[in-house]
Amino acid sequence: MKKWCILPLLLSFQCLLPAQAVISTPINDPQGKPGPFVERSQNEHPRKSEIRIPNSEINQDTLLLPEMTLDLSEIVVKAEKRASYTDPSPIKTLVFNSAYLEKRGSPVNLIESIKLVNGLQEVVACGICGTNSISVNGLPGAYTAVMIDGMPMYGNLAAVYGLNGISRLLIDQLEVTRGPGQAAYGSEAMAGVINVRTKKPDQLPPLAFDLSASSYGELFGGAIFSHNGKRNAALLGVDMGHLNRFADANGDGFGDMPLFDRISLFSKWSGTSGPRNRWNLFGKYYYEDRRNGAKDYVEQRAYRRLRGNGAVYGESIYTRRAELLGNWENTCALPYRFDLSMSWHGQDSYYGADAYRATQGIAFLQNTWMYRTGKQYWTGGLSARFQYYDDNTEATKTKAEQQWQPGLFVQNEWNFAPRWTALGAGRLDYHAKHGLIVSPRLHLKFKPGEWTTLRLNYGTGFRVVHLFTEDHAFVSGQRELVIDGDLRPERSWTLTANLGHVYEWGKSSGIIDIDLFYTHFANKIIPNYDNPGLIVYANTGGHAESKGVSANVSHRWTFPLSLNLGATLQAVTRTEPADGGALQQKDVEFAPRWTGLASLNYTWKKPAITLAYNVNATGPMALPAVFDLDAAGEPLPEPRPLQSKPFALHQFQIQKEIESIHLDCYAGVRNIFDYRQPGSPLAGFDDPRYPAGFSPHFDTAYAYAPLQGRVWYVGVRLAH
Repeated sequence: MKKWCILPLLLSFQCLLPAQAVISTPINDPQGKPGPFVERSQNEHPRKSEIRIPNSEINQDTLLLPEMTLDLSEIVVKAEKRASYTDPSPIKTLVFNSAYLEKRGSPVNLIESIKLVNGLQEVVACGICGTNSISVNGLPGAYTAVMIDGMPMYGNLAAVYGLNGISRLLIDQLEVTRGPGQAAYGSEAMAGVINVRTKKPDQLPPLAFDLSASSYGELFGGAIFSHNGKRNAALLGVDMGHLNRFADANGDGFGDMPLFDRISLFSKWSGTSGPRNRWNLFGKYYYEDRRNGAKDYVEQRAYRRLRGNGAVYGESIYTRRAELLGNWENTCALPYRFDLSMSWHGQDSYYGADAYRATQGIAFLQNTWMYRTGKQYWTGGLSARFQYYDDNTEATKTKAEQQWQPGLFVQNEWNFAPRWTALGAGRLDYHAKHGLIVSPRLHLKFKPGEWTTLRLNYGTGFRVVHLFTEDHAFVSGQRELVIDGDLRPERSWTLTANLGHVYEWGKSSGIIDIDLFYTHFANKIIPNYDNPGLIVYANTGGHAESKGVSANVSHRWTFPLSLNLGATLQAVTRTEPADGGALQQKDVEFAPRWTGLASLNYTWKKPAITLAYNVNATGPMALPAVFDLDAAGEPLPEPRPLQSKPFALHQFQIQKEIESIHLDCYAGVRNIFDYRQPGSPLAGFDDPRYPAGFSPHFDTAYAYAPLQGRVWYVGVRLAH
């Protein structure tokens, strides 16, 4: 049989990844039989390498490429239902695999993982219970679609209370797209998409585990058991987290960090049913007991009997969540794929004496067809999304909210010239209250040279705001909700441009990546915190904008040292009429003007030791108007500072690989220089007329930086 040259892999730019690339697509010779092949990977880099791949090492699901001199970004066309092994998509996607994350800080969940990505930021909505979300390009977390294996699993409620439940053991890789990219994702992914690819059973050993502990008292542990059969494979896993030590370094009488008990049980099954049919099924159950407040509320687990009382303040959130998703794919002459996902999210919480109980269910179906003709690749599909929501607030006082949203999309990728690729897409959704929603996309890629790529992307977005699930200040009862007029759905228009270039410097090489982004919002709905005790929602009479530039340099020397530097400059503003009618521009709260990321890695090959040093810098950001109290319990005439000062967090980790038993031992320190947010994130906690936390002036909205200082951690991992 002839030797066929396959997989001329090109870099996706932006991040350095271990060079093992995973290509999930059948690879056959012209007679339809697998290998043997000779793989030549030029990696957008002059040096080429050949690796012979015998038949015995090829299967129809995965082809693994060994490590090469220059680290590779994995080639993925996101959750677009196909993998690309010829050229990166016109839609820029950053891919971070689990090895990249583990060697740079061993994050314990998704929220910690995104701190290693330039332009992504964790936003904490409450200084007590620590509810958090993921911000992309300075936009609130609700504008980012978080997906599992390309499926929308996290609704508005889960995006605030469920992201800590995405375990590190589950994450095979993160795929990050900034801006509205795939038409298959729906119209609400305005800021971007974070897709979590879960690990495949047939790529795991019979046993994998990860155990860690910190000087703060945090304990994390998880294990995966896997079985590989002739045609089917399965895994069963458990992941747990625990923290039950009260600490109050800032002296406000409330815990600095929420305490928690978490457990996740998950399983994944995959297999084939015939030579051209593949299927996957994934299920997970998650439970979390999160609490914080006064010392008397949390110590000895007193919160269990004090929930909802009016004398000792605390916040207690019980979260239960179940997920099921699956897909079935046929790789015939006209490939098609069927996807299904269902999730149920239940929350039982108390914020002081105020109860908030909510249930949200989401079901999603999508059928996708793929067709190639000449230099064009067509993708199209039908989808249906059902959402159920009920709570104990005025939002669903008369009946639960139920919403059907059918949709269809079509996408065409066209290599219309040797150096040009265009991707045009359109999506049509139907919303019961707002009718037909059209969301076009246009992406263009141009390669002026062998090592340079230019991308230009345009897309629109549409989003209906769910106030009662997205705003913590309302559901916790700390601010009275005021809705100014009928709220219209938000619309957005986004334009991004990207330049990527691979360079050589002596015998070493690297990647330069520059992004420009601009998003214009009409009908933008932004909470107004200017009045103490109130949170006012209204469509802005003007508009809102998010614009900026992001740059990244990744360099790897011939000796085992790599450096990654990234920075984002952004302006996220709202422009609306002032009292006199003139337009006035203001910064949006909690959107930093700039962020920076630096990562330095050195691998000492002979003893198999990897050293990693990371720095995350955050620039000034606008803060809400929060008023401290005088001795009589009345608000001071002037609020706290309306802008934060820049700060940086440093982290160091050392990892030792014991290859003979496939074990990694790691230790490190987070927040080396012990930075904490100055003062307390709480206001009104010292009102002499009320028990601490029950004052009408009590407010938890001033949290913008970590309250946890220097933390040492150690861990051991079996995962090879």
